[in-house]
Amino acid sequence: MDRVLSGMQPSGFLHLGNLVGALQNWVKLQEKYECFYFVADWHALTTNFADPDRIKEYTEDLVLNFLSAGLDPEKCTMFVQSRILQHAEFHVLLSMITPLGWLERVPTYKEKKDEINDKDIDSYGFLGYPVLQSADIMIYKAKHVPVGIDQVPHLEITREICRRFNHIYKTDALVEPQPLLTRFPKVVGVDGRKMSKSYDNCIYLNDSPETVEQKLKTMMTDPARKRRTDPGDPELSPVFELHKIFSTEEERSEVAEGCKTAGIGCIDCKKVLIKNIFAVLEPLWEKREHFMANPGVVQDILEQGTRKASVIAEDTMQQVREIMKF
Repeated sequence: MDRVLSGMQPSGFLHLGNLVGALQNWVKLQEKYECFYFVADWHALTTNFADPDRIKEYTEDLVLNFLSAGLDPEKCTMFVQSRILQHAEFHVLLSMITPLGWLERVPTYKEKKDEINDKDIDSYGFLGYPVLQSADIMIYKAKHVPVGIDQVPHLEITREICRRFNHIYKTDALVEPQPLLTRFPKVVGVDGRKMSKSYDNCIYLNDSPETVEQKLKTMMTDPARKRRTDPGDPELSPVFELHKIFSTEEERSEVAEGCKTAGIGCIDCKKVLIKNIFAVLEPLWEKREHFMANPGVVQDILEQGTRKASVIAEDTMQQVREIMKF
């Protein structure tokens, strides 16, 4: 099978947007590809180097969510980036051939420079993030990387570095990864903006059922519906945006009609959504409890994944060392 690689930064607790935007897709991909999924803890240092204790906490939570969402160690390989030192070695070697101008024009670099104002990100690690990311992908010779259409430019620098390496050293040893286009639905937060840890508007996967229900009950709706008898526009309601993801077509039609005609109140609309979101989260919560009660099982899975990934990473590095005359 073709190989797929993807990872997540342990920069905070995972939320509903991460589940439907990435994890559920990863679960499907493991049925069709040879998948490698990793916790990108070194990458988290680019913006959280001053608080590494939280990275450890977030890493543990991330792995719990990988497993609880349905990733199966019999069908995919899971590991933590920092446990495989070949990533760092490959990063160093690739950094030697990567032009500075390529890094400065990466869309993510420009976006985050504008967005992040409360942290010191003027570091080589932040600028060189795409080189480490390229090492992560190419060290496993992954043929595909799942991305949304708007993320394709972010993968291009990896492809450029791959072509440059193969051209300079007259080899075809490195595999140029292709984007595996995937639909990532926009998941709104409880305040109507995109669900994001930075906005503190998330429904977290480690929230209790009571917390999730309370967040959804107090979620903003169409501001025009000040009273139960006021008709509304479902397209102006963030709650309806979540209905589009979690509710059936029949349920969406019913709540939309009820909103437009004031046939139902916002509480009734939210009750349907709560039921459907709980149907998604309850199996995950049950699995989380199981894995939290059996930490040894989680560690065994990571050790098994690390061993498998290490063998492949070392094979690639042996090739690279020979090509570069080391």
